[in-house]
Amino acid sequence: MIDKYQDLILTICYRMTGDYFAAQDLTQETFLTAYRFIDKLEEGHEKGWLAKTASNKCIDYLRKAGHAAVAVEPESLYEIEAPKGTEDVILEKDLRAGLKESCEKLKKPYNEVAYRYFYLEQTPEEIASFMNERLATVKTRIYRARDKLRKIYRSEQVERRQRDG
Repeated sequence: MIDKYQDLILTICYRMTGDYFAAQDLTQETFLTAYRFIDKLEEGHEKGWLAKTASNKCIDYLRKAGHAAVAVEPESLYEIEAPKGTEDVILEKDLRAGLKESCEKLKKPYNEVAYRYFYLEQTPEEIASFMNERLATVKTRIYRARDKLRKIYRSEQVERRQRDG
């Protein structure tokens, strides 16, 4: 189920929150919820159930955190497909380029850890080995880098809203 729907759920979460890192967390929470209720899921309805659960988790996240929701029609959640076309490839490249740029904005040692973890998708163990650091140190830096990147993304969102009116 994860292999089949993770791109779809990540897309829903990202479009609703506008925050790549929150979308990753919410995608994971959606699949954890699905795992807890796996015996109650009706066969053939997994996609709709996952989409609705992801939508609800995003709404809860936006309410708790006081974020502004990105308007998404409830019916359109079921029409969103996993990235496939040229437009989606370009969007993915832009998203990754923005992620790389944001990682580079961080000060040392967070910039390298963030780049390796979020952009190159290396595990904390791989990063610790490469950087010759303790695993606990790398995990702490990942946590702090995530927080710093969230602040960068949020400030960019505010700037875009002010610019776009």
